[in-house]
Amino acid sequence: MTKDTNEESRPQSNPGEIFNWPMLRLTYKTNKDKLAELLPPGIEAMSDSLVTITIYNFPVNNEPEYGVVVNASAKYQDIEGDYTLGIGINQEAAIYTSHEHWGQPKYLAETHYFRMGDHVDAKVIHQGHTFVQFSGEVVGQAPNPPEYEHNEWWIKCLRSVDMSPGKYDFPPHVVRVKSTYGTSFMEELKGDIVLRESPWDPIATQLPMEEQISAYLWTPIFLGREITLEGELDGEGFWPFSDTIGGSRWPGLNGGPKP
Repeated sequence: MTKDTNEESRPQSNPGEIFNWPMLRLTYKTNKDKLAELLPPGIEAMSDSLVTITIYNFPVNNEPEYGVVVNASAKYQDIEGDYTLGIGINQEAAIYTSHEHWGQPKYLAETHYFRMGDHVDAKVIHQGHTFVQFSGEVVGQAPNPPEYEHNEWWIKCLRSVDMSPGKYDFPPHVVRVKSTYGTSFMEELKGDIVLRESPWDPIATQLPMEEQISAYLWTPIFLGREITLEGELDGEGFWPFSDTIGGSRWPGLNGGPKP
């Protein structure tokens, strides 16, 4: 008997293997003015005003890393991509080295993410606040998109140890993360993205949802990744953006939790 072509295209792995867990990709449209307020001078909002939330379980340091990535569409020097506002993960060992090397906005968060049959459930908790949640059902296989390049923008900087306003030991620079992806398998989901108010991850207030765009389970093929130090941003213009919440790029003392 001939196998169904859909079954042949599904990722194959050993029982219990975590390497091929699909990523949960949630996309919605936000308010363009709100998005622009979060972007430092030199990083520009794009007209689509999209937010992409990626919830995942992927092996890092040879063990599972549960995490969430919050990206907002933005461009730097006319190169389109995503500005990364936060990467909440459950592995403390990967946080501080990532900050030092690349300015990667990682912080500790607790992610619950599972699939049971065709049901998919996920939520992310930080400092006791659940700030994003999804519950939905798989409704069918989606066509694989062609291979593509994706750019992410991170910021690497160090404020001065003498605490002088506007002074840096390492001024703000843009870090470009250029990745190339293929797709092994995609499934479309029907369900609601829920954003909840949180002083630690203020996505519901800073990037409110105007329209839900899509929800997918995506099994990527990693084809390449380059991390490079790009241009320096205006230090004076960046200063209000240098104070952030717990390693993320969410606004700090002026818009977030007080110490």
